[in-house]
Amino acid sequence: MTAVTTVRSACPHDCPDTCAMLSTVVDGKVTAVRGDPQHPFTRGALCPKVRDYEQRIYHRERILHPLRRTGAKGVAQFERISWDEALTSISARFKSIIGEYGAEAILPCNYLGQQGLLNGLHCGDPFFNCLGASVAERTFCNAGATLAYNMTLGPTAGLDPESFVHAKMIIIWGCNIVGSMPHHWHFIREAQRNGAQLVVIDPIRSRTAARADTHIKPRPGTDVALALGVMRVIISEDLYDADYVAQHVHGFEELRARVERFTPEYVETVTGVRQALLLQLARDYAATPASAIRVGVAIERSANGPDTVRAVSALPALTGAWRHVGGGIFQNSIRAFPIRREVLTRADLIRAGTRVVNLLSLGKALTGALDLDPPIKALFVYNCNPVSASPEQALTVQGLAREALFTVVSEQFMTDTARYADIVLPATTQLEQFDLMYSWGQFYLSLNQAAIAPLEEAVSNTELFRRLARAMGFDDPFFARTDQQIAEASMDWDHCAMEGITLNTLQQTGWARLNVGDASTRLPHAEGAFPTPTGKCEIASTAARNGTMVLPIFRQGYELRQAGAKLDALPDYVALSDPQDGKRALALISSKAHFFLNSCYANFDKLHHRAGQQWAMLHPADAQVRGIVDGDTVEVSNSLGCIRAQARLSEDALEGVVVVPHGYWRGADSASVNVLNADRPGKIGKAPGFSDTRVDVAKI
Repeated sequence: MTAVTTVRSACPHDCPDTCAMLSTVVDGKVTAVRGDPQHPFTRGALCPKVRDYEQRIYHRERILHPLRRTGAKGVAQFERISWDEALTSISARFKSIIGEYGAEAILPCNYLGQQGLLNGLHCGDPFFNCLGASVAERTFCNAGATLAYNMTLGPTAGLDPESFVHAKMIIIWGCNIVGSMPHHWHFIREAQRNGAQLVVIDPIRSRTAARADTHIKPRPGTDVALALGVMRVIISEDLYDADYVAQHVHGFEELRARVERFTPEYVETVTGVRQALLLQLARDYAATPASAIRVGVAIERSANGPDTVRAVSALPALTGAWRHVGGGIFQNSIRAFPIRREVLTRADLIRAGTRVVNLLSLGKALTGALDLDPPIKALFVYNCNPVSASPEQALTVQGLAREALFTVVSEQFMTDTARYADIVLPATTQLEQFDLMYSWGQFYLSLNQAAIAPLEEAVSNTELFRRLARAMGFDDPFFARTDQQIAEASMDWDHCAMEGITLNTLQQTGWARLNVGDASTRLPHAEGAFPTPTGKCEIASTAARNGTMVLPIFRQGYELRQAGAKLDALPDYVALSDPQDGKRALALISSKAHFFLNSCYANFDKLHHRAGQQWAMLHPADAQVRGIVDGDTVEVSNSLGCIRAQARLSEDALEGVVVVPHGYWRGADSASVNVLNADRPGKIGKAPGFSDTRVDVAKI
C-alpha cells in the first residue's frame, strides 16, 4: 500500500522571506515541494529556485559519500572513502598542525549557506572555539548596516513588514523587493492599490523600480548625500515634527549644522539626482505621516554605506512617522527573535587573545599577504562557497591551490571551492534534517521537520560536528546534545515574544508569529522608547562618540569593538578617490542573479539556462564610446582581474555604471564577478565595499 505524507518545513536559504514549505512524501521519497498557502506572509508562493526543491535532493551531482583528493587541486579528482577514514584523516592532520604551529593555524570558513539555528551560522563555532582555531569574522553581508542601524535606533525590530499595507508613502531604498523579497511585495502592492505612493531609490531600473511611481537613481556610494539633502530640506523648510524631535531625538541641533552644506545644488553635483526630484522627495515624505522605508543590504556596500543607513534610519524620527501605523523603517527582523546566541556559539570556550581573521580577507590570509603568525595551514569550509562569494577571487584560488594547505569542505555539490579540497564531506539538504528557522524579513518562527532520512552517507551539520568532536576527543557534554536539545536551548522560550509558542506547538502548526503586536495597530516607537543609551533616536550616536560600538551577531556572540579612532557621531558624505585611472572607469554593481541565490543553484541546468550566460549591462552611452553593441562579448577588468561577459545595452543601467550579476560559478579556466571586487572592509561593521569597485569594459 502506498504511504503518502505531507511534511512541514521551511526554506533554508539566506533570504529574508523564509518561505513555509509543504513536502509530499510517497513511500519515503519526496515527490513534490510547494509553498504553504496558510502562511500569512509567504502565502503559498516559492521562488523559482526552491519550488522544485526535490530536484536538489535527488540531483545527479549530489555528493553522498566522503571523498579524498587523488589529483591536482582544482581538477576535482576524488576517490570514495569511509566516514571513519575521513574523520581519522582530519583529526590526525589537525593534531599534527596544532602540535607544530598551534591551533590558530586552523581557520574555519562559513556563512549562511544554511540559515537555521541548528545547522546555520553558528553550528561549527563551539567545535572551533574548543579547538582553539582562529576566530572567523563574518561580515560579508549586513554587518555594517546592522551596526549602523543599531547606533541610531538600537536593536529594535522597527516597523512590521506587514504594516506596510497601511502606509501612505513607501520608500524602497537599495533593494529589489520584487526579485529578492517577493513576499513582502504583496503588502507593498496592496498599499499601492490603496493609493500609497511608491518611491524606489536605486541606480538600476530593477523590476521593483519599474513598478514605482518615482524612481530616483543616485550614483553608487552617494546615497548618504541624498539622505542628508532630504534632511536639509525638511529642516530648512520647517517640515519636521518639532514635538517628536524635542522628545525623542538626540543630536538634532548637531544635525541641523551638519546638513547645512547639503543644498539641492550640492546634492545634485554629488549624486546626479536633479534638484527638483530631491525637493519633491523631501516634501512628499514630510507631508505623509504614515511613511514606510525599507532598506536593503546593497546600501551598506560602500565606504559611505553604513553612514547611509544611519541617515536613512533617522528620517522617520525627523518627521514623526513612528506615531502612525505603517510609519517608520524596516531593516531586519532578526532583532525580534529571542535567540540565545551564547548557547549556540559557546564563545566562553574562546581562549583569551585568540586571533581573529576577517573572511573578506580570505585570499590574503591563505596566500600569506596578511603575514599571519602562524600561517594558515588548514581551512575547514562549510555553509559557504568562498571562491564564488569572497572578494579577490584570484587570491582565494591561489591560496586554495597551495599543496601545503589542508582543506576540508562539507558540501552538497562539487562547487568551485570543493574542487580544491583534500577531503569533501557529504552534507544533507533541508528536507533531510531537523532545524529551527528564524527570519530576517518577517516575524514568523518556523520548525523545519525532516521529510526523509538523509540519503546514503550525507549528514547534517549538527551531526558533522558531533562526529568531529568525538574524533578530536572533546569531552564537553555540549557535543553530545541531540538536535532536539539544541533547539530547546537555542531560544528563550519564556520571552514575552514567545508566549504560546513551544516546540510542541510548532510541530503541529509548522510556524507561528512572534508576539510583537498586531500589524494593523503596531506602533513600536510612537512614544520613543528606542533601545539606545539615551532612549532616543540617536542622530548623534553616543556609541560612535564614546567608541563603544558593539556588533554581537556576526562574530561569535561577544563584543566586536571598533578599533582605532572614534567615529564621527553624525553621518556624513566623504568623496571617494577613484581607484582606477582614467575617465572611462565605470562603477561596478554586482547585483543578485534572479535564478541563482548567492553561490547556490549555478550548477542546475534549468536555472542556468534561464539565467543565460554571464552578462554585463551597460548604458548605451557608455557602450557607444567603447564601440560596443548589444550582444558583443566584452571583457570587464581592473587591476585585480577580468571576466568575459555578453554585453546587454539598456537604459536600465545608470550612465557610468556596469551591472554584472553575482552567482555564476568560476569555471576551470574562467572567473566570476568577485575576481573584480577588492578586500575592502569598511569603518563601520567592516562592511564590504563592493559598490566602490571601478572597472572598464572593452569589446573583445
